[in-house]
Amino acid sequence: MSANTQLNRLRAALSAAGHPAALLHTTTNLFWLTGFTGSFGYAIVTPDAAVFITDSRYGIQAAEQVSGFEIVVFSTPRTALGEVEAACKKLGITKLAFESVYLTVDSLNTMNTKLPGIELNPMGELIEKLRMIKTEDEIRRIHESCKLTDATFEHLTRLVQPGVTEYEIHLELEFFIRRQGAALAFEPIVVSGVNSARPHGHATEKPLALGEFVTFDFGAKLDGYCADMTRTVVVGKADERTQEVYAQVLKAQTESIALMKQGAIAGDIDARAREVFDEIGLAKHFGHGLGHGLGILVHDTGRLGIGSTTVLEPNQVWTVEPGVYIEGFGGCRIEDNVVITETGVTNLTGTPKALLELS
Repeated sequence: MSANTQLNRLRAALSAAGHPAALLHTTTNLFWLTGFTGSFGYAIVTPDAAVFITDSRYGIQAAEQVSGFEIVVFSTPRTALGEVEAACKKLGITKLAFESVYLTVDSLNTMNTKLPGIELNPMGELIEKLRMIKTEDEIRRIHESCKLTDATFEHLTRLVQPGVTEYEIHLELEFFIRRQGAALAFEPIVVSGVNSARPHGHATEKPLALGEFVTFDFGAKLDGYCADMTRTVVVGKADERTQEVYAQVLKAQTESIALMKQGAIAGDIDARAREVFDEIGLAKHFGHGLGHGLGILVHDTGRLGIGSTTVLEPNQVWTVEPGVYIEGFGGCRIEDNVVITETGVTNLTGTPKALLELS
């Protein structure tokens, strides 16, 4: 991904919002803008200048990863905000937009003190809205993470049998992903039987048992971008109630994805999933939103949820993950990662969704 692509997009958005300059400090937005993967830095952006500031721990790394920016590396006793002030004076900046979505009141007070003579203005979700629309390279990276996630699930299905514990599968899941040179996009969920009624349950020493649901929710992270897939299988043979619940979750997901196209409203798609569940009285067991944006963060900007007015646009990437959770019985969730296109939607997740009965 060319840093200049994102830099140009940010400059255009700042101009449209009336901001003459911006200051970024969050690691997520710095990575999106510059490709820098370190834990500390500041970026100053104006219509014709770009400065990246970091400390001596990351001087070599910044030189390797950041292009299109003047790079400033400082050491103690100099400070980051001291370098920001110096750069602003050099560039003649008197107004500076900041990442108000993330900055605490105390941090803002410190900035006001350390940057005298500079008017600080909240940027709101300006960058977050840009991040919702992915470049072709970002979509490619997400797709590669999805492919590794698919391969991981195929590997894990060989372990599903009575007596194997949730935690044993969890460990193998993490080992497999890391063995491929990737990271975990988030802490994986491996839950079975009554534990699967916990949407964000944790793996335990509970052994798998015949007839139970087993839910896997996990994702690989490659080149800075996440995948997020959920599959639910059955140990041995599924009884009639288990088949019924699974079929309705699959129907809710299939019909939701079919509605995902340019111009659709996020809340309307969530509502359709609830209508499907309501056909057999399961809506009360679906307590979370249908999905969320996906990208650098696994829960990136954008929500497919009740009342969301977000309009779907090409190159947005979403998770679609309806689920049913019945205390004392178990839970079932199916999740794919999809990208909105000019003509509809493309599913980046390749793992089949027919009910798997494994032993």
